[in-house]
Amino acid sequence: MKTSEINIRDPFVMLHEGAYYLYGTRSETCWSQADGFDCYVSRDLEHWEGPTEIFHRPEGFWADRAYWAPECVSHQGAFYLITTLGAADRKKGVYALRGDSPLGPFVPYSRCLTPEDWFCIDGTVYLDEGKPWLIFSHSFEDDPRGDMCAVPLAEDLSAPAGEPVTLFSAAEAPWARPVPFAKAEFGMDGDVYFTDGPCVMRLPDGTLAMTWSSWSRQAYAVGVAVSPSGQLTGRWEQQETPLYPANGGHGMLFRDRDGRLIFTLHSPNDKYQERPVFLPAGTEGGLHLL
Repeated sequence: MKTSEINIRDPFVMLHEGAYYLYGTRSETCWSQADGFDCYVSRDLEHWEGPTEIFHRPEGFWADRAYWAPECVSHQGAFYLITTLGAADRKKGVYALRGDSPLGPFVPYSRCLTPEDWFCIDGTVYLDEGKPWLIFSHSFEDDPRGDMCAVPLAEDLSAPAGEPVTLFSAAEAPWARPVPFAKAEFGMDGDVYFTDGPCVMRLPDGTLAMTWSSWSRQAYAVGVAVSPSGQLTGRWEQQETPLYPANGGHGMLFRDRDGRLIFTLHSPNDKYQERPVFLPAGTEGGLHLL
């Protein structure tokens, strides 16, 4: 299977023992009831084996929708799928599933890692001096400014280990705009911003850079925030212009087998047409696409 044949949103790549493992949100069930996650495996980022189902909803499992943005991390001898889950009678939140390999099979593992009384999506794990944090979007249903937040996690990723902190809001970014369909789709009046798809990496000069998505003048886009102090808790500053300005989003950064920095995202953002895209990136003078 070629990359252009894979229909997923929110691509995430993990390089493990020379192979690339690609995870994402199933496009066909993104906006409806859902029951699982898949993985694709490649040696060249062009040709893929799969999909292999790595998690299937167990009988009686509470979550039956919002199976979004799975990210696989290797931690303390196991593999964890960090993902959004939801149900009609429960607010969306971020959870960890556990497995013994990048292909799972994964099983429910953690309690809710985000505040249970918040709408939260799109978690990513970041190790700050060896201590795990979860960076996540506090969704617009609670705060129309669109907050990006972080919460410390237990060493085994089983539970939160402190109170969440707000890193920044989408409304602070010069390039971000309120979503034009907030009233029609969500019944919300006024300006409504959103954040999603965080990915953090340390640049050669010691600063932290975060790619994240929101709405721009031209539709779904990816921007960059920078913490000049190198501290996760900021203060975060927003770049003036988006990294990827239109019709694509929820990206992440990884290095290929040769150490080259790659940015992947889904594009276009049209329902049921999304595909993973791989773009070379650089860090000289700040994070940018080549």
